[in-house]
Amino acid sequence: MSKTNFLEKIIDKDIKNGLPKKNLSFRFPPEPNGFLHLGHVKSIYLNYSLARKYKCPFILRFDDTNPINEETKFIKAIKKDINWLGFKWCKETYASDYFVELYKLAKKLILQGKAFVDSQTKKKIKEQRRSSYEDGIESPYRKRSIYENLELFKKMKNGCFKEGECVLRAKIDMNSPNINLRDPIMYRIIKKKHYKTGKKWFIYPTYDWAHGQNDYLEKISHSLCTLEFQHNKPLYNWFLSKIKSSGHILPKQYEFSRLNLNYSIMSKTKIKFLIEKQIVENWDDPRLPTISGLRRRGFTPDAICKFIKEIGISKRENNIDIYLLEFYLKKNLAKIAEQVMVVFNPLTLKIENLNETKWLRFKDRNIPFSKEIYIESKDFIENKKDKFWRLSIGQKVRLKSAFTIKAKSIIKKKNGSIKYILCKIYKDKSKYKATLHWVAKKYSLPIKINLYGKLFNIKCPEKIKNFTDYINKKSRIQVNAFAEQFLRNANSKTKYQFLRNGYFCLDNKSTKKNNRKLVFNKIISLKQKRFNI
Repeated sequence: MSKTNFLEKIIDKDIKNGLPKKNLSFRFPPEPNGFLHLGHVKSIYLNYSLARKYKCPFILRFDDTNPINEETKFIKAIKKDINWLGFKWCKETYASDYFVELYKLAKKLILQGKAFVDSQTKKKIKEQRRSSYEDGIESPYRKRSIYENLELFKKMKNGCFKEGECVLRAKIDMNSPNINLRDPIMYRIIKKKHYKTGKKWFIYPTYDWAHGQNDYLEKISHSLCTLEFQHNKPLYNWFLSKIKSSGHILPKQYEFSRLNLNYSIMSKTKIKFLIEKQIVENWDDPRLPTISGLRRRGFTPDAICKFIKEIGISKRENNIDIYLLEFYLKKNLAKIAEQVMVVFNPLTLKIENLNETKWLRFKDRNIPFSKEIYIESKDFIENKKDKFWRLSIGQKVRLKSAFTIKAKSIIKKKNGSIKYILCKIYKDKSKYKATLHWVAKKYSLPIKINLYGKLFNIKCPEKIKNFTDYINKKSRIQVNAFAEQFLRNANSKTKYQFLRNGYFCLDNKSTKKNNRKLVFNKIISLKQKRFNI
């Protein structure tokens, strides 16, 4: 990271005040209940960059404390995304690795008189916590004895109660203006099979209880999270103050602004809803800001990481313009994309003074030029207008890496549409104001192209309850096109510039089996907004 951000200043101050560098450690703790999105990349980039700067561990920890929504497929997808982005972790851990330790620490709080088993319903507990503007109501079970709480907690662990019959709560302050401190739930009963621990456990720690204690057990020095967790910080610190042992350095929580991208949603819950309603295909739909979706769309790790670096780390919430991400994408693609000629809306030109196929040199390959070729329909105008420099009757233009051509006459069908344009080629090397791309009709490769637009018609759909009302129904349009044969061997890792159109890539789910047309995804247009970077 080129600029020193406020978190680096905090860490530098800690080191200056006596924190040994060897005690520094950072982590990225995703929940395995969905795929990663751009917001996660900001957190990964931050923690990984700090670990590299201070030459200390970067841990990948899966916070798998809820067996209801967590699956192995999400674990695999998350690791694939992180590797693709170019980040490497030194250690892979799971919150479930510490279930035994967390259970023991919870018993420690019970013995301190700081936790109790509540036999009320979740709904009743929520009602009693009330709002921050009024005092809460203490549970009638708050004064249970330490012995009774230990016995009940043991029974909870052994599966003696039904789901929802009781919970373990911390005993803090029911009158605190911070709702998080009003006797928060530490454990709840969930009789579901955990993808990793199986049916060993009947109780599972809440995020608030597990997160900080896992940081403590893994000796994380600085626990970095987004601003929505700032109200959880007093609870984070309260738990640590009760379970700490002498000589053990406590982790410190610091918050930074989350990434909000215009015309996108980052909420995994909302993305799941879009998938369930079949508004998008899956987590890797190219219209989503998920890493798998961006990869399928054709985005590059280089562009994504430079974008994250540019927006920086701060405490100020703001919405980032999606064009800034596309600026870095376009800049990267211009360096790596292979140029190909593809015609979207074909118009046939018939060459009157050509009888056999000519083989011409384009880039690093030979391409055929036949008696009939395709050009874009928009590159021809029947009645010439001023400042229209492309093809029209009697006007010469240059064909890319080929000949000069002049249109002589129009041959039409019975319905009045153009059948073909009769043309003549010349071998002169004069300069013309227009150069057109083309494809030999006889040798053309039919393909399909997905044209993508913004998924939403409004800038900030994340903040709107009925966000699906603003879905852009034209966010994906599929069209047919004709390409040079070079694309027959296309692969999804290579990026292509379709001359005069934009950047494209082969959809990673596309194959040529059963004579089906290859499908390409449009990554970005050639013309985009400029930024003063």
